[in-house]
Amino acid sequence: MDDGDISMVLVKGNLLNVSTEETYGAEINIQNGIITCVKPINHDFKGLILPGFIDAHIHIESSMLTPSRFAEVVVPHGTTSVVADPHEIANVLGLEGINYMVKDASTVPLKVFLTAPSCVPATIFETSGAIISTEEIKILLKEDNVVALGEMMNFPGVVRDDPVVMAKLDAAIKIGKPIDGHAPLLSGSELCKYIMSGISTDHECSEENEAREKIRLGMKLMLREGSSAKNLKDLALIGGDFIVSDDKHPEDLLKGHVDEMLKKAIDYGVEPIKAIKMVTLNPGNHYTLNTGNIIPGKAADLILIDNLDDLNIEEVIINGKLVAKNGKPLFDVRPHNIPNTFKLNFKKPSDFDVSVDGLVDGSVKTVRVIEVFEDQLITNETSSILDVVDGNLITNLVSDTLKIAVVERYGHGRISNAFVKGFSLKEGAIASSVSHDSHNIITVGTNSEDMAKAVNTILRNKGGLVAVSKDIYHALELPIAGLMTTKSATDVSNDLKILHHAVEAMGTKLKSPFMSLSFMGLLVIPKLKISDKGLFDVEKFKFVDLIKN
Repeated sequence: MDDGDISMVLVKGNLLNVSTEETYGAEINIQNGIITCVKPINHDFKGLILPGFIDAHIHIESSMLTPSRFAEVVVPHGTTSVVADPHEIANVLGLEGINYMVKDASTVPLKVFLTAPSCVPATIFETSGAIISTEEIKILLKEDNVVALGEMMNFPGVVRDDPVVMAKLDAAIKIGKPIDGHAPLLSGSELCKYIMSGISTDHECSEENEAREKIRLGMKLMLREGSSAKNLKDLALIGGDFIVSDDKHPEDLLKGHVDEMLKKAIDYGVEPIKAIKMVTLNPGNHYTLNTGNIIPGKAADLILIDNLDDLNIEEVIINGKLVAKNGKPLFDVRPHNIPNTFKLNFKKPSDFDVSVDGLVDGSVKTVRVIEVFEDQLITNETSSILDVVDGNLITNLVSDTLKIAVVERYGHGRISNAFVKGFSLKEGAIASSVSHDSHNIITVGTNSEDMAKAVNTILRNKGGLVAVSKDIYHALELPIAGLMTTKSATDVSNDLKILHHAVEAMGTKLKSPFMSLSFMGLLVIPKLKISDKGLFDVEKFKFVDLIKN
């Protein structure tokens, strides 16, 4: 490209037209970052020019990187825009957190479009650090950079006509902005009611029949390939409108972002040009973005790739300016900081003892247990028979029944304790301040002493992930709202590798134990979850007792 004069830029190459699905030589005229004309020319060039990639649904906070650090790693992979739902930091800091994301993102070329978080908190059955009211939603939706109402996770509230939920939906409808959905396993008349409310997308499909039903009813499906939830392979041939990441850890982002998801989609049988439209034209049109297509009037957000078979990103252009080349960003990153957000005291081992009325030493009790699955956000409810020792229910390492606890971090002093299966720890404990969506501290362990150590380490570090046992201590500090760090993706990835090796040495078989841990408190994904107030049955949408007999 010729970028000597940033106000007038001329780009020539083989163009993939995502509107007509043609490929031809073209001359692209750009003025002040906007495409002014696209002229076919009779010339065959090396490589192929595509619109910049758009991730239509992501929570940047889940990368554990600030928006500027996130941009640093994804822009060289061809991502020029994201539609980000900031409900993670909003649950901690409310509008202040959203403003932080906007401020930090404004320092880098990546276009970070936002959705107004619809569920802060996600439910009334947990403690968050903030509440975003309907009036605040109305204010956010008027912002040009806010392109939709964020995923409506409270699907029971929609089905039951909850007045607060319906008021938020109505606010988006009146202003003419789309509404993102979140309706795992919802079906039949309840799904119809959900769609009738104005919700148009869903990224929570995990089964073929579920996906088919939603497509038949007119929903636009987001095929998800995150670090924990991976549904792209199972649903690729069913069809969809977008390919999204939802949640991505830095070690995965270093391998690739939208470009990597595209390669997988094509490997799974999606026709290449259709897959490309799912990350360019489709999200651009759905969210009314001034990007996603190479036509006059659109922003000059372009990428140059080698070919459709390999999809290697050679150059990235945003607003007519070359911002990455050969896998390297061409912009500086200076992340912003924020003050400490934790309001709690250090914890004692006894805080994690599981004691309920009527326990007799030497007896046994059947308890409800959260069962975790690899690569899925959905959990199951199972049960275990546990011994009572010193008035407390104790773990059973043989049956992989470990303790799980949520420690409320916003000044109310609550702790809830239960049991979980699937982490396979043989010693020690792990803990995280990343715990969707309220982001209280969550910990899983074999004993109360190590669980207390893990939680207290997070408190000292002002947030983060930690693994502790007799011989192991490793931590990743996340001082930005307990969710993010100002470190680079490479540094965070290296820290995570050390943590994952440590947890593997402690016995886990999960590939992403901290990502899996972070979703154990998400009360809008079936079936059994835990908040700071107790065990929660998502399908019944109510708390349930720990003891079954």
